[in-house]
Amino acid sequence: MTRFRELGRSGLQVGPIAFGGNVLGWSVDEKTAFALLDAFVEAGFNLVDTADVYPAWVPGNKGGESETIIGRWLGRGGRRDKVVLATKVAKWAERPGLSADNINAAVDDSLRRLGTDVIDLYQAHEDDESVPLEETLGAFARLIEAGKVRAIGASNYSATRLRDALKVSADYHLPRYESLQPEYNLYDRAGYEAELEPLAREQQLGVIGYYALASGFLSGKYRSAEDAGKSDARGAKVVARYLNPRGLRILAALDDVAAAHAATPAQVALAWLIARPGVTAPIVSATGVEQLHEVLAAARLSLSAQDVAQLDDASAEG
Repeated sequence: MTRFRELGRSGLQVGPIAFGGNVLGWSVDEKTAFALLDAFVEAGFNLVDTADVYPAWVPGNKGGESETIIGRWLGRGGRRDKVVLATKVAKWAERPGLSADNINAAVDDSLRRLGTDVIDLYQAHEDDESVPLEETLGAFARLIEAGKVRAIGASNYSATRLRDALKVSADYHLPRYESLQPEYNLYDRAGYEAELEPLAREQQLGVIGYYALASGFLSGKYRSAEDAGKSDARGAKVVARYLNPRGLRILAALDDVAAAHAATPAQVALAWLIARPGVTAPIVSATGVEQLHEVLAAARLSLSAQDVAQLDDASAEG
């Protein structure tokens, strides 16, 4: 049975793994998306994360495709009460930034595409320093008052700006960001752990990190330069970024721990995140139901203190 965790102090209860909707309308068509979302909910998980911009980068797409697919799935299956729905605003060229006017327009667009009357977690997809924090947070406050949004979160904020935003919320009696969505995985640790992690724990923020498997590297899929050809152009980027002595050291540790648990490297990498103090639910994408079930099994994997120490040592920088 899935153990739920509160997301920050929002009152939202979520499973320990979130489904990443960035693949919907990109590497996953609508039929497969419905099967994936069905399997995700049937396995006892509930947090589905998307954004208005997903996946505008695909040739022929405009953006909004992921939300539209999720909306059709909700309309077909009547599972709205089983899902904690998270989406984002600010990064899409059609609805850029965090001005009050843009937030008001973007939320109505997202609600329409999602086919729902409320977004459980509405996130600022990136910081917008051109807009006063009190304007952005005031706009979010009015959405909560109107019943269009339940809680708000921040993604891709620096620790300084996130702390400033939390202070504005306290000073002006506005809703605060209850969650943080940073890049975080066993390889990419410093950007989150140095300053964001202490702040998130101090302020009891929920943490739902993205790139939990380092674009697939931590699954063990890429172990040599030749492995870059196993996927599209992304494979070459993954190999160029992660295939180095430290990356190979991490893979070796993942292999060792996985063998001891009859698990896969991906499951171990996710279990390490799930066990990390302060982490609520890593976000993971899947393109097939079998792959999704493998990913979700990480929530049942209990790592020992020795396992965690081995992974920590292997991934230490410097």
